[in-house]
Amino acid sequence: MSVAAASDVLTGLPEAGVTAKGASGAITLAKLGQVSATPQLLAISDIHVGHAENRPIVEGLRPGHPGDWLIVAGDVAETVPDVEWALSLLKSRFDTVIWVPGNHELWTTTKDPVQLRGVQRYEHLVEICRRLGVHTPEDEFPVWTGDGGPVRIAPLFALYDYTFRPDGATTKEESLAIAHEAGIVCTDEYFLHPDPYPSIDAWCHARVEYTERRLAACDPDVPLVLVNHWPLVRQPTRVLRYPEFAQWCGTELSADWHTRFNTASVVYGHLHIPRHTVYDGVPFEEVSLGYPREWKPRGLPEKLLKPVLPVRVAP
Repeated sequence: MSVAAASDVLTGLPEAGVTAKGASGAITLAKLGQVSATPQLLAISDIHVGHAENRPIVEGLRPGHPGDWLIVAGDVAETVPDVEWALSLLKSRFDTVIWVPGNHELWTTTKDPVQLRGVQRYEHLVEICRRLGVHTPEDEFPVWTGDGGPVRIAPLFALYDYTFRPDGATTKEESLAIAHEAGIVCTDEYFLHPDPYPSIDAWCHARVEYTERRLAACDPDVPLVLVNHWPLVRQPTRVLRYPEFAQWCGTELSADWHTRFNTASVVYGHLHIPRHTVYDGVPFEEVSLGYPREWKPRGLPEKLLKPVLPVRVAP
């Protein structure tokens, strides 16, 4: 599908007339936004299109300018066909689409016709993205030259290693024991397989080493937008209702990336707590949509697609 003229589209919002049916009746998703005078770098994550009420929201997403870029920061869906459907749709509308995997894409469940596990599953998703023309963590980092640029978009895949531990835990084993005792155990423990690595933390450490080499090789004069599904620092997890869950949310090994490397902004998801924070002078944007049970009570944001950098707005 070709991108419509800027004057005919909504900015990061579902098209007029689209509704999602919920327990409380029809939820109108048509919200008028401002059309961008120039291309924007936009972001969203955790669209979870396997949930019926999220699918029409994603179907309705439109750019505010034909030159808009879209970052999709993981957790598109749990099955490969759903991931491919969503990314294909978004790539047909946005000039450039950049994807990083979340934990849900890496699950291997019985309902998925693709039964690949671990690294093979990730590599299969990367190949699908390349066929669609979507950028991944395995490709050259693209440079955004629009408003707020130039910046280099660095899609990352760093996983987690159980180092965001609850109070009282000094090892992974102790941390998991506390979580099991509290009844707070991430579904990853059953569906996310690290093959051929012996553990998720071993896979994480390999990804961290690979990622640091790539970031160190970037031109330091061009600021980076770091994109990772899991937060790069622990601070965002301090607001979790269940602190035991933090161990599935990142690694302490990435805690200094936003200061060690010339970073303009950090984009992440996973927590389903969309908000803007600043750490060490660097803006962090949590850009998740989340599950219907989460967004329905609070309502959808005025703009579903979050601008990552400063933009100009048409009068």
